[in-house]
Amino acid sequence: MSRIGKKIINVPKNTEVAIDKQGVFSAKGPKGMLSRKIHSSMNVLVKDAVVTVVPVKGESADKNFHGLTRSLINNMVVGVSDGYTKKLLLRGVGYRAAVSGSELQLTLGYSHPINFKIPEGIQIKVDKLGKDPMVVVTGYDKEVVGQTAADIRSFRKPEPYHGKGVRYVDEVIITKVGKSSGKK
Repeated sequence: MSRIGKKIINVPKNTEVAIDKQGVFSAKGPKGMLSRKIHSSMNVLVKDAVVTVVPVKGESADKNFHGLTRSLINNMVVGVSDGYTKKLLLRGVGYRAAVSGSELQLTLGYSHPINFKIPEGIQIKVDKLGKDPMVVVTGYDKEVVGQTAADIRSFRKPEPYHGKGVRYVDEVIITKVGKSSGKK
């Protein structure tokens, strides 16, 4: 059995969970509601605010989904009760960000501004971290929060010589030494 799959999931008081006959698990909390079809080789048991995931059969192929299913359900429960946050730092001269309506406007050193449409269920806020602008992405679906942050980062990835670009706040960029001319 999977070490992760064996762990139980404690459901907070402000969150409701249910599984229907078709195998769709749903979680509802103060942040929102999520539902997902569970793989047919897994049984999800909900009893007294505790969720456990058990393989239907003990076969090796069925055990492959044990830890994955437990992690996906845990992410749903944590997301609808607490939510998820990713922070991005814009490092570079003239790099700016602003939220207007349902778009994030980015100025990242290109000849044109970038307008990024904010996905449904995601909130984006622009702050400052020191002298650099910081984009804070929050939401209740872990996958969508991570993908949105990755999409924003992909507009200008950090370059290895000066470290300019869009990076996660806790990301460490190892800079390279520039080219030397060899003249003395």
